[in-house]
Amino acid sequence: MEKQDCHSATHEYPHPFVHEVKLTRAQRITGAILGTVLFPVRIMLATLFFLIMWPLARLRLAGLSEEERSRPVTGWRRWLFHSVICLLSRAVFFSLGFLWVKVKGRRADLKEAPVLAVAPHSGFLDMLVLCPTQLATVVSRSENASLPVIGALLEFNQSVLVSRKDPESRKKAVAQITERLTSDGYWPQMLMFPEGTTTNGSALIKFKPGAFLAGVPVQPVLLHYPNKLDTVRWTYKGTTWIEALWHTTSQLYTNMTVEYLPVYKPSQEEKDDPNLYADNVQKLMAKALGVPATDYVMEGRVPVSKLGGLSLPLEPPARQTLSLLHKDGLGASEVEAALDRMIDRCQSGGEGSWKASAEELAAVLGLTERRRAVTICGLYSKDEVVDLRQIYLSVAALSGFVSFKSLLHTAFTLFDKEDRGSLGAVELSGLMGALLGVPQHHTAQLYAEASGDGQLTEADLLRVLTAHPTYQRVVNEYLQPEEAGSQLSCTSLANGKAVNNNGNMQNGNGSIPSNKKSD
Repeated sequence: MEKQDCHSATHEYPHPFVHEVKLTRAQRITGAILGTVLFPVRIMLATLFFLIMWPLARLRLAGLSEEERSRPVTGWRRWLFHSVICLLSRAVFFSLGFLWVKVKGRRADLKEAPVLAVAPHSGFLDMLVLCPTQLATVVSRSENASLPVIGALLEFNQSVLVSRKDPESRKKAVAQITERLTSDGYWPQMLMFPEGTTTNGSALIKFKPGAFLAGVPVQPVLLHYPNKLDTVRWTYKGTTWIEALWHTTSQLYTNMTVEYLPVYKPSQEEKDDPNLYADNVQKLMAKALGVPATDYVMEGRVPVSKLGGLSLPLEPPARQTLSLLHKDGLGASEVEAALDRMIDRCQSGGEGSWKASAEELAAVLGLTERRRAVTICGLYSKDEVVDLRQIYLSVAALSGFVSFKSLLHTAFTLFDKEDRGSLGAVELSGLMGALLGVPQHHTAQLYAEASGDGQLTEADLLRVLTAHPTYQRVVNEYLQPEEAGSQLSCTSLANGKAVNNNGNMQNGNGSIPSNKKSD
């Protein structure tokens, strides 16, 4: 957890994507004793109820045509199967230790609020909220439809399915959601988690606009887990889902409170701008929870904050890369030499000279352990091939070996492939993605601010990044090494010397050897 604390100190708000269950020695002993008995019993009971639900859920739509399935279920199929599945769903969570669910406020009816916006989203156990909301319709990943039991329950629920990898699927889902929310009571109430991913509850991350696209009233719903031990959360890093399940079922019981806030009716301005609508509901819910409303989002499975259209990583891959290099035994001079080899290869001019496999990356960096090269590749790419420009530019920015002006010149040269002296919008996205270490898909605002006469020159970009009140924050907070003598990095070198957050060596008196190259 030291890494988390060290990292969060550099940001305005707490890091919401990391959670780890912290247990005292007494709690560990108690949990081990209770878990040995409760965990297997509770899991078997939950599994039994799931298995009973499986065929019943399938029966609800059995024998119906595709056209009939595209309409809401009514009549005996609804009142019979709905009440049985609702009861069995509650039995699943009861068996897992959720003996009571406290409800505060009043759930609005369908005509008052076609959609329930639920936050904070803590983990898969949040689905208990479906019981007090009478199994409201949900939105789910299309991949879940193929899962045993879960797929049957999604079919029963007549859920909206969306594939995150298919743009056409997303468009279809948006149209389907809008149609249902504006059906004037024809479709059942929908329940959505506008954060789109799970957090530790220390802040509300930016709401996605899906629940607000139709411009209809929403009812904000808050989830509270007023327990001495916070076990239910499953986030990007920290406690795994199986650990969360173990810790939760090892408790005698787990409390949950569902709090309904008054219905939020959008203004005309909010109806016209779903993002504004989402932001205002987020702020309202954050205030009710007593936590900050942030612009943090999960983008491509990477936690980022948004600034002027740019995506700024909460955990810069360059910082993690420097940590891995130091763990492999590379000191300041070795890191500098590795960066020199990397940029020499990128500038060699050969076709694909800036692409490298994990093996090639290990050779360029001079790593003794291949697994560290694989880890570094994973920080920058989902494929087996990594862009050396990304690694060089992002690491060099934090290392302090090259001034920002020189670094920007190098970056501009690397992405000005036709040697025009200017960059297009796509090339600017690539350049900023390489500097920050994560892909940038929304650089139109930066391009508009920096380009003059339809061209973006190096001087224009340097001016905007160093003088514009918005973008100079990017340079100062993400593309500059920290001052000598500042807070030490969470990682120490094997030889006993420390490394500060820009990756430079510090000796015992806190001074840093000067390795920075001149302009």
